[in-house]
Amino acid sequence: MALQFTSEQRLDDGVLERAFTLGEIPGILWTLGSAPAPLILLGHPGGLHQMYPRLAGRARHSAAEGFAAATIELPGSGERPRSAAAGRARADLRRALEAGEPVDDAIIDALILPLVEKAVPEWQTALDALLSLPEISGPVGYSGGVISIGIRLAVVEPRISAAVLFAGSFVPRAMFEEARQVTIPLHVLLQWDDEGNDRQAALDLFDAFGTREKTLHANLGGHTGVPQFAGDAAAQFFTRHLK
Repeated sequence: MALQFTSEQRLDDGVLERAFTLGEIPGILWTLGSAPAPLILLGHPGGLHQMYPRLAGRARHSAAEGFAAATIELPGSGERPRSAAAGRARADLRRALEAGEPVDDAIIDALILPLVEKAVPEWQTALDALLSLPEISGPVGYSGGVISIGIRLAVVEPRISAAVLFAGSFVPRAMFEEARQVTIPLHVLLQWDDEGNDRQAALDLFDAFGTREKTLHANLGGHTGVPQFAGDAAAQFFTRHLK
């Protein structure tokens, strides 16, 4: 599948931002300079337009550390076709949360597992295309959420050498078994007071990761209250493992 650039702009810090399409999948690539650079894939919960300010900030931070960064739109998000089944699962999730009820495994499975099955091959296709560009050299890191997508990529994609995973999304029980198969270095970010996250489940997931090198970086605050120094620590992690 061919990657086609559709627009570009030079940001005020010199980072070149280029929008692209990969078939029906939109994405963005950020690079600084012409020398080939290691690549960080920026994961997110969907909606490139909505997430753009945070993604661009993360990408510019990565560029300052000498990394290229790229992201793609998730299935069913942004302007991509919607899934009726995913819509039903999101409605069930909202009803449970509004009623103050526990979110049962069936809802989590219906919401997350089909997304993982669709999104991970798309990330791999994007990686094929990005690594063919002269300005991308590898190695490759993955940073962000949905954490189940990051887990699957860490297990099945040998070109990913290290990952920073954002705790804060629902995790199907089946993903805990996959977590035991993860062997690459991990740096896990956890917001201790994240209103939408099951803290104990996040701690149990961290315990399940099979890698011998894993760090849990927990901070007080809600979902969007990640302190700047947490981002700096993640950047240092990638500098150790991708350079």
